[in-house]
Amino acid sequence: MATKVDTAPAQSEEDAFRAEVRAFLAEHFPPELKGQSNVLSAIEGPGDETDAQRRWREAVGARGWGTPTWPKDYGGGGLSRRKARILEEEFARAGAWNPIGGMGVMMFGPTLLEYGSEEQKREHIPPICRGEIRWCQGYSEPNAGSDLANLQMSAEDRGDHYLVNGQKTWTSGGQWADKMFALVRTDRSDKHRGISFLLIDMDAPGVEVRPIRMISGASPFCETFFTDVRVPKKNLVGEEGQGWTIGKRLLQHERTNLSGGGSMARLMGPNLSDIARREGDIDAAGRLADTVLRDRIADFEIRWNAFLLTARRAMEESKAQGGVSEISSVLKKLGTKLGQERAELLIEIVGLQGLGWDGDGFSEGELERTRGWLFGKATTIYGGSTEIQNNIIAKRVLGMLDHQ
Repeated sequence: MATKVDTAPAQSEEDAFRAEVRAFLAEHFPPELKGQSNVLSAIEGPGDETDAQRRWREAVGARGWGTPTWPKDYGGGGLSRRKARILEEEFARAGAWNPIGGMGVMMFGPTLLEYGSEEQKREHIPPICRGEIRWCQGYSEPNAGSDLANLQMSAEDRGDHYLVNGQKTWTSGGQWADKMFALVRTDRSDKHRGISFLLIDMDAPGVEVRPIRMISGASPFCETFFTDVRVPKKNLVGEEGQGWTIGKRLLQHERTNLSGGGSMARLMGPNLSDIARREGDIDAAGRLADTVLRDRIADFEIRWNAFLLTARRAMEESKAQGGVSEISSVLKKLGTKLGQERAELLIEIVGLQGLGWDGDGFSEGELERTRGWLFGKATTIYGGSTEIQNNIIAKRVLGMLDHQ
């Protein structure tokens, strides 16, 4: 006779944690912040943090709940995946948002937890968990974009430090960042094994940033120049020549978060059918009058929600196996394409009001929508272009090899 397993204690523990989160939100989440976004966004300026935003960030950071599954020893929440899901559910129920974010959380932190020394983890991870620091990425160069391994920015060994010279471009948030994680060349005799992973202070003498203005009107990233910048040897992550391996791992984290399985899912906002009913022409039955557009919206939302479920499952499977994997390239390829499709549908829903650039004839929301549509054109390029993702999928997911 089978023995009945008592699951009540586990369920009771989860209920207790849910109650704890609700009590925390009732005490610490300022109602005036409901619906706002993360003040430490990786692609927006820091602005002037209000007192309410600061108090909310400090409260979440003190619990480690901005990075809920990261080790408690380094300032994370130390939560199980199930408790982290409960935390996410309760934040959403209260209209609250996670104030801890940026590239430190999305990309650098998870990578450092895997490859960093104990000293590096204890120095860099806690400020990330508390939302006290901004990181930027030093990867692409003028002649090293899709062929990233062609990077030439050099780090010359000078005994107790490296002397760094060169240029990076498309440095997201570089003008606001405190530190940069960068791929540099420490050996010119080998294209891939000559790359190392280095941490650079953005206020170090010899670092210069020049913001790049985009077609959307924003300047979320820069050209960054390095002239005889001294970087202590302790800022080398891993070993010399290990940078390509570490850098690829970080890109897997980036692609997962750029896909619908990560930050994009949270940034999408209301579903298209709700927007269409609010802003489009409605027939007597309360439906969108344009039947063709109505069918396209329904088709998109079916595919988008199916993708979100697939992305959630894929990420859970990857975490269970020890972290992200090449499946991040599939998520990035599909998620960013769907994001662009959604932006196009938004423009069609509102018609000419969706093409405003400036002037009194357009609301602030309409102007932001236009700029968002234009900015979205870059999502299939940065973080590794769609063509690069196709190569990774073919070789590492499907097992296809080049034939000479």
